[in-house]
Amino acid sequence: MEKAPEPKKRANLRDVANAAGVSVATVSRVLNEPAVVKKDTLEKVQAAIADLKFVPSAAARAINSGRTRFVGALVPTLDNAIFARFLAALERRLSDHKLSLVVATTEANLDIEAEKAKSLLDIGAEGLIITGATHSPAFHELIERTMLPTIITSFFDPDNPLPTIGYNNAAAAQLALKHLADLGHRDIAVVHGPVHDNDRTRERLAGLKAFPYDGRLSTFETEISHQGGADVAKRLGDLSTKPDAILCLSDVVALGVLLGLQAQKIAVPDQISMVGVDDLPTSSVSVPPLTSVHLPVSEMGDRAADALAHWITAHKAPEPEELATHLVARKSTKRR
Repeated sequence: MEKAPEPKKRANLRDVANAAGVSVATVSRVLNEPAVVKKDTLEKVQAAIADLKFVPSAAARAINSGRTRFVGALVPTLDNAIFARFLAALERRLSDHKLSLVVATTEANLDIEAEKAKSLLDIGAEGLIITGATHSPAFHELIERTMLPTIITSFFDPDNPLPTIGYNNAAAAQLALKHLADLGHRDIAVVHGPVHDNDRTRERLAGLKAFPYDGRLSTFETEISHQGGADVAKRLGDLSTKPDAILCLSDVVALGVLLGLQAQKIAVPDQISMVGVDDLPTSSVSVPPLTSVHLPVSEMGDRAADALAHWITAHKAPEPEELATHLVARKSTKRR
């Protein structure tokens, strides 16, 4: 029986250096700073790389350069399309800066967030993107001790010790309420996700409370899911006196409410107007299309990537940045 052939050994930096007749340091410069290498040397090394089918090791590069060239993003969940849109934009723009992205989910649990932040730091994250302004003491201690560049997103607070790049959540909710008030609605049900450990929801509710509205607001808390919205729709449908409008602080919940109302033969907007907050892509194609407050999450991904990349290379924290929101009026609302 013939002996199986020995598996081919993966070429390394030394193999490339020997083939090109240069030092290992020169090969490293070709890989990391090709612009500073003489043309003939560059061509010899690149030819050796091609002949040996050499693929640089990320770990070896990190040892040689002192950089891992990746950052971490901590988000509550991947189930919500708003985070998917944000992460897609963030990864695209980080790639322009030659940075990779590692994503970790926190289940909206501050202790889990602190643990996963430490794990990302342990494997060499050069910076972090986090969601919201509320974090555990353990998380803050980690960031202060390591001085890791860290940017808060989905929230704007110019007084926060960490730079924030996001939107004014209170103002976003007020845009939705103003739209309904201007249409003459005076009995509005506000449907929102859990307020525990979610400062974005708390800010939106505070914005509604501060708004000069002379009608009635009733609040309903549920999970941020289509099912959560459908559950509230059932509760609203069972009321003897139904509200004339529903303001959902999340489009995910709003779409669940809409489907739940339709299952009960409650017409939107003829019987009840509806407004959401997020402006997800699905909101424009629901039946009827959902009026919603647009949150600039893709722009936020771009800005956060640029700011973090600059912080890492220039060692200077960015200024806080507020991104504008606006209402997109569609056919789920009508005048009373």
